[in-house]
Amino acid sequence: MEVAEVLPEFADAFAFEEFNRMQREALPALLESEENVVASAPTASGKTALAELAICKALADGGTALFIAPLRALTNEKEDDWDRFEDLDYSVYVVTGERDLNPRRARRADILVMTPEKLDSATRKHDSRRYDFVTDVDVCVIDEVHLLDADRRGSVLEVTISRLRRLCDPRVIALSATMPNVDDVADWLDAPAETTFEFGDEYRPVDLKSGVKTYTHGDNAFADKYRRLYRALDLAEPHLREDGQALVFVSSRQDTVQAAKKARDEIAERDIPMGARGDYDFHTESKKLENDTLRNSVLDGVAFHHAGLSKNDRDLVEEWFKAGHVELLFSTSTLAWGVNLPARCVVIRDTKIHDPLEGEVDMSPLDVLQMLGRAGRPGYDDVGYGWVVCDGADADKYRKLLRDGKEIESRLAETLETHLNAEIAMGTITDLEEVMDWLETTFYYVRGQSKPEEYDFPNLRRRVRDCLEDLVERGFVEMGAEDLSIEATPRGVLASKYYLRLETAARFAALCDRAADGEDLETDDLLRTVATAEEFDSVSSRQSERDAIDAVLVGQETDDLEAGQRKVLAILRGAADGSTPSELASDAWVIRRNATRLLSALGAFLDRFVGPHAANLAQRVEARIENGVAEDAVGLTAIDGVGPGRTSKLAKGGLSTPGDVVRAGVTGLVDAGLSEGVAERVYEGAQSLPAIEIDWGDFPESIATGENEVCEVTIRNVGEPARAGIRVAVNGVEMTSTNSYLRDTDTVPVGVFGADADVLEYTVSVAFPEEPLVPIEASRTVDVV
Repeated sequence: MEVAEVLPEFADAFAFEEFNRMQREALPALLESEENVVASAPTASGKTALAELAICKALADGGTALFIAPLRALTNEKEDDWDRFEDLDYSVYVVTGERDLNPRRARRADILVMTPEKLDSATRKHDSRRYDFVTDVDVCVIDEVHLLDADRRGSVLEVTISRLRRLCDPRVIALSATMPNVDDVADWLDAPAETTFEFGDEYRPVDLKSGVKTYTHGDNAFADKYRRLYRALDLAEPHLREDGQALVFVSSRQDTVQAAKKARDEIAERDIPMGARGDYDFHTESKKLENDTLRNSVLDGVAFHHAGLSKNDRDLVEEWFKAGHVELLFSTSTLAWGVNLPARCVVIRDTKIHDPLEGEVDMSPLDVLQMLGRAGRPGYDDVGYGWVVCDGADADKYRKLLRDGKEIESRLAETLETHLNAEIAMGTITDLEEVMDWLETTFYYVRGQSKPEEYDFPNLRRRVRDCLEDLVERGFVEMGAEDLSIEATPRGVLASKYYLRLETAARFAALCDRAADGEDLETDDLLRTVATAEEFDSVSSRQSERDAIDAVLVGQETDDLEAGQRKVLAILRGAADGSTPSELASDAWVIRRNATRLLSALGAFLDRFVGPHAANLAQRVEARIENGVAEDAVGLTAIDGVGPGRTSKLAKGGLSTPGDVVRAGVTGLVDAGLSEGVAERVYEGAQSLPAIEIDWGDFPESIATGENEVCEVTIRNVGEPARAGIRVAVNGVEMTSTNSYLRDTDTVPVGVFGADADVLEYTVSVAFPEEPLVPIEASRTVDVV
């Protein structure tokens, strides 16, 4: 059955000309029905085409499609793959982070691509103008729905789909690798039997022979990696000698590089005929690679692939692997979920992975099955070979997994409080009965009915009440004494809005309480609060990192912190100074990215419960970690288009504030090292910020003991309007604090009292809670005579 025959107007949207057997069987359900569809099929059997069929139907009907990709790295790949839709005049838009979101493009898109986490965040804010597009979805395609069983991420996918169905009730197409309990997923999504498909291994394009191989475990983890590597090469060698290809999955980006280097030496030692050093054309092609190590490696037929490589290098490696120039490829698990890159032999060298935020964890069984599913090249191999290399103690566990598969369970119970708080904060739950109604829309409820004892289903109502009481006790929810009504507190709303774990939100609230009680907050207070956030609770500190951590934190009191917390704090301090030690670089990017998100949330807490000055401090700390700039120059980052490099140039040129930039003009910026075009844009950007002048008027120079006088200080904004906090202090003690929107001029009353002091120092400070601008301060002294 040809694509052009079935969908003539969309034929160019598909990467092939004919549907395979699995696709043909599912086609009527996708194109001729409006029912929800659940399809379980082996990896590499062509499930992506089912998603594209559903999308084509929605587009043909004038609707909007949403595709939920399992990993952030894969959303951009989908955008590239679906240039085919763009060529047919349908727009594809990947919804990314808060700052990069273009609501107008999202609103006009025909196909939206999101991760579960981004969709969760967006649906929580669906009633805002920025995210209202998420309620205008006609079909929702869930790729790899078996991720319901993934730690933490599974519950996010579950509650988000339930929420989306309540918001706009789209048609749902759920696609999955082979799973034994596909009927439970169908029950959850209300997919009838006629649109529920369970395609078995007979639909695999190539038969799979899989098994478990053990290695001798030693005391040295580093040496164990090489023991597993040699075991993996033993398994791959017969296929490499027969011009087959092998794909070896390892635990980290760095491991892909190190394993490739070691494998090249071992291949030469074993005299395995590989490589293309005599191929002049390929030698020339290899010069296109940006990574020097990779460029040397591919000539020996060995390569590595991970998300940290440039797109150019990843694309070339994939192209050369498909063409057979690369015969042995080392990769992280990302490749298993994304690119269709099969190999005759697949080996999982590492069953444990190091996650920067979780420490060392077992690889998900879903990942294992997904990786092994890549074994066998359609059209080239009759059989694919997949092997798990593990310690003997884990062998039976993996043999059972390969034999029986993995039933998909709900993970909602593990994070029920967080998700329940989110629903209450959105206003979708207002009493206990509505909690139960909400739970009935979840996969958790379906599995609880299937396995009542394991899910403690008979005690569900009591568990829900306990969960609510805990939320009340911790200050996230208020419950009516008589009518048992439920309402979120400001703390609960902020925890939901900023996607925080509840322990973290409670920690943020405690810091706010300290500040509200009069404690002056400093940068270190914010860094410690973030470093000890629950989001970093599983960060581990390797032995090789300890000296670097100690060097960054030298002279600081950190005995109260755990090793992982000290590591996070060291990375944040290093990032703020622009000097992260190389020993900490591998985890620094992930930790910094999460820390800036948390600091943004902490700023909102401080703004709500303390005031604009505290919120401004959070803005400045966030900007420093993001840009690695000095404290006195952080205000430059508020200028659109000024990042770390330009900040450094301007600071070296004696310009450390937006005001300095405006006074310098374009000529001064060019003298500081900017090109004329950039200088003009930076100058315009600086002019678009607020600029403050403080006029003390007739402020007295002295006052008699016991006398008093009320003066007015004028705050003038000669730049763009902005929300500001104006604080007046005398001898370091705050007298008044106001929150206003400064359009042009505001006045604040200042009482001058002849007190028991020889000199009174009055300070007026203006801070902007939404900009990383250093507060503007001015002082006057009054002698008491």
